[in-house]
Amino acid sequence: MSAFPAQLDPATALRFEAYLALLLKWNARINLTAVREPDAILRRHFAESIFAAGHVPAHAKTLLDFGSGAGLPGIPIALCRPNLAVTLAESQHKKAAFLREAVRALELRVEVWDRRVEALPAHRVFDCVTLRAVEKMAGACHAAIPRLAPGGTLLVFATPKTDAALEALPGIRWQPPAPMPLADEAFLKLGSVA
Repeated sequence: MSAFPAQLDPATALRFEAYLALLLKWNARINLTAVREPDAILRRHFAESIFAAGHVPAHAKTLLDFGSGAGLPGIPIALCRPNLAVTLAESQHKKAAFLREAVRALELRVEVWDRRVEALPAHRVFDCVTLRAVEKMAGACHAAIPRLAPGGTLLVFATPKTDAALEALPGIRWQPPAPMPLADEAFLKLGSVA
């Protein structure tokens, strides 16, 4: 695992700029994120997602972004880890349409699953499942557990408010939290099936 990268390579930085432009354009028409200022999107959404990319286990080959919304953290992770097969799961059709457009525009080899995660075929499991800003986080984590491959990692964007519910999840062994740079109270929780 690595810390927050000091810089992105120029080609990846350009793709992040294109993603930001697309996100701002679509966010004016549909509610993708409440954060609307470019600097705040860079600091809050992109920096946190890049930080998370550094915590996806090195051995991971597949990743499911559960409740992807605006593609966060899945698209930044796909930009930072291009050899990772990423699936963006988003059941809201307008948001899924945005994700398909972002994948096309950024030329990513990323799948968009436009139904509920529970509707994925049972054999579809992933080395890592990410959850960020989903409603009812503990319930979403519970639904994500069957999507973990043996030895897989649950990577959750957490706050003190969600932490107690996460700790109460049965059968998950949590690592010590990783404080998020540039964020006051947010941290990453990495867990695996006990």
